[in-house]
Amino acid sequence: MALEGLRHGATPDSEPDVLVDINTTPLIDVMLVLLIMFIVTIPIQTHTVRMALPSPGAAAAPPLPPPTLRVDVAADGSITWDGERLDDTDREALDARARAAAAREPRPEVHLHPDASAAYGRVARVLAATQRNGLERIAIHSSEGAR
Repeated sequence: MALEGLRHGATPDSEPDVLVDINTTPLIDVMLVLLIMFIVTIPIQTHTVRMALPSPGAAAAPPLPPPTLRVDVAADGSITWDGERLDDTDREALDARARAAAAREPRPEVHLHPDASAAYGRVARVLAATQRNGLERIAIHSSEGAR
């Protein structure tokens, strides 16, 4: 006679009792996880940042773009500063032009247009002169796209 399926107080001839209790452990686990998630997310949702935004009528016009200064370095090494050719060997002329441009208000942007076959040393000399004399906004334009 097998006694495996019997409950306490049951006889071997009777049917085993049906278990009517529900397992609430997973339900409690899920509820605790949801409670923790609500506790964590509620402060984030109610957090506000107070900002004093300007009124639409008080908005100022956007500032004008700074003036540009075009510097070309040709393939033969000649330097053209805003349309005027400079002596290739006169470093002081290049520094004087850069100092004069840096003294203007507002400071201009330097747009450097080196030729693709220009010597690197010439282009580096122009870059060094502009930075050394206080011109900080320098753009280098490639001549590859123009061909």
